[in-house]
Amino acid sequence: MNFFKNRTVLGVICIAVALVICFLITPLFNASASKTTEIICMKNDVRVGQEITEKDIETVTVGAYNLPSDIIRTSDEIVGKYVASELLKGEYVLVSKISDTPANENNYLYRLTGEKRAISITIPTFAKGLSGKLQSGDIVSIIACDYRESGETVVPDELQFVEVIAATDKQGSDKGEVIVSDDGEEEAGLPSSITLLVSPMQANILAELESNGEIHIELVYRGDAENSSKFIEAQEKVLGEIEERLAAEENNEEKNEGPDSQEEPPAESSEEENEPVTEEYTNEAEENADAELSE
Repeated sequence: MNFFKNRTVLGVICIAVALVICFLITPLFNASASKTTEIICMKNDVRVGQEITEKDIETVTVGAYNLPSDIIRTSDEIVGKYVASELLKGEYVLVSKISDTPANENNYLYRLTGEKRAISITIPTFAKGLSGKLQSGDIVSIIACDYRESGETVVPDELQFVEVIAATDKQGSDKGEVIVSDDGEEEAGLPSSITLLVSPMQANILAELESNGEIHIELVYRGDAENSSKFIEAQEKVLGEIEERLAAEENNEEKNEGPDSQEEPPAESSEEENEPVTEEYTNEAEENADAELSE
C-alpha cells in the first residue's frame, strides 16, 4: 500500500500506460480503421425482379472497418442475379437483396382465393386510361358512356371503387417492368389494358362494357393499403345490398308465379258449389208454383 501511495511511482506508472496507448494500441486501431477494401455499389436504381447487368453496378473503395459480413465485394457475385428487394443508386449490395431466380411473373395473380376474380379491360385511347399513369394498387371508378343504351353516362353502382392490380402494355409487360431492346437500351411501354380485382358480378358488367360500351377510367385514390381497403369495403357493402335486392325480387317473382298455376282447380270447385244453389232456386220456384195451383 505504501508503494502505491508514493506519488513518484504513480507518476511513472501513468506515464508508462500512456506510452503503451500512444505507441502500441492507437497505431493498431488507426491501421485497422484506415484499412480499405473494394465492394460493389449500385450505379443505377434497379427494380424488383430485374436482372442485374454490368452497367448497373460499379466497384468502389471504402473503409473495411465494421462492414457487414454478407456484403458483396466482386461483380461475379451479382452480375446475372435478380433483385429480390429494390436497390437504389449508391447503395451497397447485401446477399439478402439478390436472388438466383427471377421473381414470380404476374405474382399478383397468386393473391386470388376464389372470392375475387382478375379481369382485364382495354384502354382504347391515351386519355381514357388516365394518360398511362395508372399503377398497381390504385382505386378507380369505371365510367360507362351510354350505359346499356340508356343514353346516359354513369358510374354503375357496382363499379364505384375497383382496385387496379396491373397496367399492361401491348407486349404483355406490366408497368414497372423494364424492357431492354436488342441494343441494350431500356424501353418504356404505355399501358394498353388494365387488370382489375373484382367480384363475379363486377366481372360480368365489365365484360359487357368491354363488348358493347365505352369506358373511361377515373382515379379515385392512390396511397397506403389501409385507406385503399376502406374504399373496397364500401364497394363490397354496396354489392351486398344489390345482391339482397336481386334475391328479394327473384323471391317475389316466384311467389307471384305460384298461385297462377293453381287457378284452374279453384274454378272447378266454384262450379260444384254453384250447382246446389241452382237446385235450391229451382225447388223454391216449383213450391211457389204448386201453392198457386192449390189456391
